[in-house]
Amino acid sequence: MPSSPSFTVHLVTSLNDIAPAEWDRLAHERSANKASENKALPLKTDSNPEAADSVSEAGNAAESNLQDIESSPEPSESPGEVDPCNPFIAHAFLSALEESGSVGGRSGWSPLHMVARDSSGQICGAIPAYGKSHSRGEYVFDHAFADAYTRAGGNYYPKLQVSVPFTPANGPRILVPPSPDRAAIRTALIGSLESLRSKIEASSVHATFLIPEDQQALEAQGYLLRADQQFHFSNAGYRDFEDFLGQLISRKRKVLKRERRDALANGITIECVTGKDITEAHWDAFFAFYIDTGNRKWGSPYLNRGFFSLIGERMADKILLVMARRAGRYIAGALNLIGANTLYGRNWGAIEHHPFLHFELCYYQAMDFAIAHGLSRVEAGAQGEHKLVRGYAPVRTWSAHRFADAGFQRAVAAYLLRERHSVEEAQAELMRLTPFRRGDA
Repeated sequence: MPSSPSFTVHLVTSLNDIAPAEWDRLAHERSANKASENKALPLKTDSNPEAADSVSEAGNAAESNLQDIESSPEPSESPGEVDPCNPFIAHAFLSALEESGSVGGRSGWSPLHMVARDSSGQICGAIPAYGKSHSRGEYVFDHAFADAYTRAGGNYYPKLQVSVPFTPANGPRILVPPSPDRAAIRTALIGSLESLRSKIEASSVHATFLIPEDQQALEAQGYLLRADQQFHFSNAGYRDFEDFLGQLISRKRKVLKRERRDALANGITIECVTGKDITEAHWDAFFAFYIDTGNRKWGSPYLNRGFFSLIGERMADKILLVMARRAGRYIAGALNLIGANTLYGRNWGAIEHHPFLHFELCYYQAMDFAIAHGLSRVEAGAQGEHKLVRGYAPVRTWSAHRFADAGFQRAVAAYLLRERHSVEEAQAELMRLTPFRRGDA
């Protein structure tokens, strides 16, 4: 693996081989930005807001009258304000995936982390990476690449994936804190990916949901950039949800109020639980929701029950469970993780289905929480044009890709250029469908 007199790069196949404090020093001190401290989080809150439901879960996102719109805002890029305490790259989260068996074993995700150590043996950089035998659980879809590679007579799998498994959330991937050797360590770590790709005879290296700095570093070393989009809520310093509603076109404001009201019309109450108030009973209920939704949507849920207990034990203060209760029992829930400036919506499920309850638990409650705690944004996961009318705007996301076969690399480069233009056009059109007042609208 690439190295220099001041550091060497090694392969690590389990995060248990790295002390949590060592890894987290990389993960959470890599940014020069200072972490803004969250305000004190409520450990348990009951709510039954007057506002809460939807035009339909399939989404009537396109239901916006363009005559209300006098000008179109520019599409956004991935957040430039990096979350300095991104919970997904914490040792607690990544090691829980490994220890629970959600990755490793026969999951198709084999931990192959690249770690740099200085001359004293102290860890000074890392990249979380995985050997993949399939393309599931990534949320940047490369099935077309796999099909074309196979038709050309190659073996697309294994491939090397730089990411947080099952997590379509932007975050650092090249973890190197500030130091005199920072640039050299980052360059060596990226170079080590190519060495590892060759060693395991992988077809390619893929890095997903990149922050701008990592995106630029990978591109500089020959990676192809791929654009995609998500929908994020940006907190423009709102005092509360009513203040946010005041920024919307009148009839859109009425829709959101009706959705929130109707979501709780059947005697449903909402509990927001975090920290030490999260119990195994909460996880039992939530896992039942998660399994039900996973079985219906993609057939085999990625995370097992043990994973949720482990993150509940190790990082409860970074977890927000939004739970819906009716007739004395929990019927639905949404899992969020809390960063320094971002609330990340991750999983949701329900065993009873009520109109607009999904929107209340996953979107409106997340917005309430972000506003109340001074968080800059809510990242609500992959896809979902139905988020548009609910105040979530399209944001460009980026991944980076490098193929061993030079001819295939050239073909993908041409394809990605065309695809990027399509993404940009679609994003500009979607921006015109957001519900915010513009001009005199």
